[in-house]
Amino acid sequence: MLYQQISQNKQRTVILLVVFFILLALIGSAAGYLLADNYVMGLVFALIIGAIYAFSMIFQSTSLVMSMNNAREITETEAPDFFHIVEDMAMVAQIPMPRVFIIEDDSLNAFATGSSPQNAAVAATTGLLNTMNREELEGVIGHEVSHIRNYDIRISTIAVALASAVTMISSIGGRLLWYGGGSRRRDDDRNDSGLGVVVLLLSILSLILAPLAASLVQLAISRQREFLADASSVELTRNPQGMIRALEKLDGSRPMKQRVDDASAALYINEPRKKEQRLSSLFSTHPPIADRIERLKQM
Repeated sequence: MLYQQISQNKQRTVILLVVFFILLALIGSAAGYLLADNYVMGLVFALIIGAIYAFSMIFQSTSLVMSMNNAREITETEAPDFFHIVEDMAMVAQIPMPRVFIIEDDSLNAFATGSSPQNAAVAATTGLLNTMNREELEGVIGHEVSHIRNYDIRISTIAVALASAVTMISSIGGRLLWYGGGSRRRDDDRNDSGLGVVVLLLSILSLILAPLAASLVQLAISRQREFLADASSVELTRNPQGMIRALEKLDGSRPMKQRVDDASAALYINEPRKKEQRLSSLFSTHPPIADRIERLKQM
């Protein structure tokens, strides 16, 4: 059951990434059609912008991400239990030892960052370290190490980049269309067949709805990676109860005191802005903890 769930989560993530690239291609083609009467030019432009966004975010410094979250790097002597658990989980996962950070915050949370296992880091709040017993902490760190091993940070970063690219292209296309950039195209379609009018309307609709669709796909990818990391943590620790108890404690955690930006929020094991959660889980970066616990119980 464990390996079946891991396989299913990986397949869903691949499908969502394919949908993301289709959205990017769609919005680029629509913008090219409306503004320059050239689908191919818009498609190529969109893919180039998406690639630039993705590469610039993937190579963002690990130290910069930790600094943005007020995380302080520690040595083995400062928090030996935490350090050794990270070391043990990295050894079981067969990845290089990540750098270890602590965030001074009473909430229960942790996250990992780094575009590859070679430049990865793990951070945990003081609240988490003071509250979790060893088995529960192993579950949490196993979750974060799994993100590193599975290249989840890179996938999530690409998702954020593609969502940003779709939003930017849609915004530029909408503004140019509004200020007359697509007037020739609209004039031509008035004298064209009914099919031309339909294509025009669909292109405009794509510019309007694509950013929302991209955001939903990005959030869906983030939620799927959380399910996968939970299952992968159990694979590393061989202790589903430790992960379940950790999630139960995380569910009762208070929100983090410091402000957390959208990109960083998706990295944490637990939604860091719990009091600010949106009305629907559809718009959340994390699946409900109750759903995560239920999946672990089915293993």
